[in-house]
Amino acid sequence: MSGEVHVEPVADGVVRLTIDNPPMNPLGVAMRATFMAALDRVEADDSLRCLIVTGKGRAFCAGDDLKDVSPQGEDLAGFGRLLDRLEASRVPVIAAVNGWCVGGGFELACCCDIRIASTEAKFVCAGVNVGLMASTYRLPRLIGVSRAKAMLLTGLPHDAETAERYGLTTGLFAPDELPAAAVTLAERIGSRAPLSVEATKRTAGRAVDLSPEDANRMLGAELRVLRKSNDHKAAVAAFRARKDPVFTRS
Repeated sequence: MSGEVHVEPVADGVVRLTIDNPPMNPLGVAMRATFMAALDRVEADDSLRCLIVTGKGRAFCAGDDLKDVSPQGEDLAGFGRLLDRLEASRVPVIAAVNGWCVGGGFELACCCDIRIASTEAKFVCAGVNVGLMASTYRLPRLIGVSRAKAMLLTGLPHDAETAERYGLTTGLFAPDELPAAAVTLAERIGSRAPLSVEATKRTAGRAVDLSPEDANRMLGAELRVLRKSNDHKAAVAAFRARKDPVFTRS
């Protein structure tokens, strides 16, 4: 039986994508196509403000399905395209890591903007365990080179407490509390000025690669657009009137 990616609106402007491919939720060729189609569908809605990605059962995601991988490696390249697609989502993406987060699934979590986890989650940089590499670019940028190497070079499982201590995740929750915590966080993000949130995501993602001069040019261009937006004007007017602003993504 092939797996599914469940698409579920869970609050205004918030959609949860749940990977359901038991027992470990791998993303083989067919599942990647299903995931990409789900992303395309939900992002076509301009009212989308935040995405949550999680897994069903005991795993978040086990990465690529090694049974699908060909000797030529084009299937691994396909997994890379999925990662790039998720990372480039116009809205913030929250990974709600519910269980085993392994190999390419670990990289999938790294592509998300924010990661929170169940206290039962386990994180494994499995590349060296299967004669491959994964997360060698994104993980050092998230937690620093030394800690990243400790995870990458050993291929050992790391528990949820270690992941939070390393700064990989920003919150730990009991398994039954994780879904609601992800929705609460997504609702808060979704209540902020949408164009501002999207610009903040874009600029923060690029910041570590830029010189101060290039960063100032990038930020200046973004701010000139935001200063003219209706949402900025609405926020200023609401502040003066001591009311909550109503944002329209315009």
